[in-house]
Amino acid sequence: MKLVSWNVNGIRAVMKKDFPSSLKALAPDVLCLQETKAQDDQVAETLADLNGYYLYMNSAVKKGYSGTAILTKQEPIQVTFDIGIEEHDQEGRVCTAEYEHFYLVDVYTPNSGSELKRLPYRQQWDAVFLAYLKELETRKPVILCGDLNVAHTDIDLARPKPNYNKSAGYTQGEIDGINNLLAADFVDTFRTLHPETEKYSWWSYRAGARPKNVGWRIDYFLVSQSIKDNVKEAEIHNDIMGSDHCPVSIEIEF
Repeated sequence: MKLVSWNVNGIRAVMKKDFPSSLKALAPDVLCLQETKAQDDQVAETLADLNGYYLYMNSAVKKGYSGTAILTKQEPIQVTFDIGIEEHDQEGRVCTAEYEHFYLVDVYTPNSGSELKRLPYRQQWDAVFLAYLKELETRKPVILCGDLNVAHTDIDLARPKPNYNKSAGYTQGEIDGINNLLAADFVDTFRTLHPETEKYSWWSYRAGARPKNVGWRIDYFLVSQSIKDNVKEAEIHNDIMGSDHCPVSIEIEF
């Protein structure tokens, strides 16, 4: 199976930027989207002409904000939304699809925001979301994908020193969140298969960051330790345009 994750920064916006051609080039069996910025009916309407996929989506209470969706060729056993904690279930941040061999969790992790105002909430989220993943894992292995809104180590962003503990996405509190995922036996597929590769998945719209490749790797596929050897490829598709993020993918066999 080829699994692809992409923060599209607005499903209606990316559809105007040759999204169907990008989808054809990626040829995913499952596509997980983040930041759809649309209500469920708007997502369904926007993607209505895409054939061959079952569509599941989870929109935020606040219109035009956040939101996740899964497009899948194979019908899942079941799909659930959110994590079962009301204060964390208002922004459409999680879709979970159950397949025969694994749970696939599509997440759009909260951003700590300007001046790090939302960092305390983000740290609360990281803790309860990890607990959610570990509860799923008691039943079968987990594949987690999405925009985790954190660069893990210096190799994962172009300018680590000026951003450390100053910019959202590279504070120690956020880094601790991903460290806790890895300590809980989740495996960063791209970094495992490409330990020295400097490749990014997000670039600011400011100051021509993408042409200069001043980017961050904040989009991930993490998998349960028990299935890490099933992952055959992990890629970052930074040649695919349409969003300030590019798609990331894995190929996995069972």
